[in-house]
Amino acid sequence: MKFTERDFVPVLFGGDINSYSVARAFYEQYGVKSYVFGKYANGPSYKSKIIEYTNDVNVEKDETFIGYVNKMADKFADKKIVLVGCGDSYVALASRNKDKFRENVIAPYIPYALMEELQLKERFYSLAWQNGIDYPHTFVYKPEMGHDFQIEYEYPVILKPSNGVMYWEHEFPTQKKVYKIKSREELDKVIDDIYGAGYTDSLIIQDTIPGNDEYMYVLTSYSGKDGKVKMMCLGHVLLEEHTPHGMGNHAVILTEKNEELMMKVKGLLEDLNYVGYSNFDIKYDTRDGKFKFFEINTRQGRSNYYVTGSGFNVAKYIVEDYVYNKELGFEMSKDSHLWLVVPKKVAFKYVKNPENLKGLKENYKNKSVVNPVFMKGDINPERWLRMMKNHLSHYKKFETYYK
Repeated sequence: MKFTERDFVPVLFGGDINSYSVARAFYEQYGVKSYVFGKYANGPSYKSKIIEYTNDVNVEKDETFIGYVNKMADKFADKKIVLVGCGDSYVALASRNKDKFRENVIAPYIPYALMEELQLKERFYSLAWQNGIDYPHTFVYKPEMGHDFQIEYEYPVILKPSNGVMYWEHEFPTQKKVYKIKSREELDKVIDDIYGAGYTDSLIIQDTIPGNDEYMYVLTSYSGKDGKVKMMCLGHVLLEEHTPHGMGNHAVILTEKNEELMMKVKGLLEDLNYVGYSNFDIKYDTRDGKFKFFEINTRQGRSNYYVTGSGFNVAKYIVEDYVYNKELGFEMSKDSHLWLVVPKKVAFKYVKNPENLKGLKENYKNKSVVNPVFMKGDINPERWLRMMKNHLSHYKKFETYYK
């Protein structure tokens, strides 16, 4: 790999596909190596040639996180440190500790008070309602309710934590990212399991929107330091993962254009004077023909390379905005591009809609397709074997969990 000397250094936190995708974007746009800090010695970023990787199980603690950021700032005192969190906990750490970083650190995030507000799903739904953005019928469960409450819509219902960061800090054997609950008895038991593990915040219980993965969408936006939206890229999710911990993670995305949908979100973000990346999970509801929003992530999503692959390099917007202070215009995705992290045969087996299958075929024919973890030239035998083993494991995972 060939690297170029620049007047900035990317410092990323998180070891999964999110951090690798961002590091790949930095390399492809600017030819730079990224310094990545994660908890464990595994994942796509570990042993990559475009990354200097450090693993530390304490990296999510404030003092450890601040220490690493400032150590990099001192090491490259003559350069700008571009700090990017690649997970909710890291983004929160970056926002919360802005005033503790060296002067050469760029942390492109909203104030922590606003971040906390938006990451609570119940608060996001309130803001969505005020801005004419639709979301599923929702009941906010409080722990003091016990089993004394009623749900007005039919089972199955969707159950998930309002506070995702706190939720994953309290692990338990049956823990899932999202639950599809089939009965009241199951609902009461899962609630007891969650609070029994130590979680103390609210839960979100929602009406189940009909339809499989192919009704899901993901929208990624970048808002400049002036609070104006600069880029929006909409992806049609054709397939998601179905393992208990991976439930809802994107597996296949086809980029699409929907200007009306994007403009609604643009208005919300600019009303908030939002800065940095935002990411929305959405599902199309055939019952009323509306797109229903589930949540906002105050960062780029784990599938962010679907944006870069579509021609909107996620590293470029931060660097051009904060390092080079360039005026950025507004642009949105238009052309079709395919992103996937599963084998081609898995995609063609489990994507059912004929129009979506047509999109898969056309993008493969046009070679407009990318798996973000397999970058040409980034070949370390140990890493390649790990990535290939994980890639091929999707055959078994979908056979086991896809219903």
